Amino acid sequence: MSTEVEPTPSKSTQIFKSCWSCRIISGGGLFLSGAYVYFAARNVMRQQGGPASMGMVAQFTLAACLAAWGIVIIADPVGKAQRKA
Repeated sequence: MSTEVEPTPSKSTQIFKSCWSCRIISGGGLFLSGAYVYFAARNVMRQQGGPASMGMVAQFTLAACLAAWGIVIIADPVGKAQRKA
């Protein structure tokens, strides 16, 4: 017999994880902000016509991180892994 006690998540965390529309809105917002940063950097790079500078690489990296964060919030892989049948 195990006497392990699982920590209970806070009420605000439970509400956020169970609220599908909250995850769609916040994750979609992050994903769309990543798309905006990507296309803004791409337009500037097209206008300059040269190779990508370090600033452009940083913007592309930020765009990828924002989009990935949005997808993770929508998918909620941690919450699904902790659910017990």
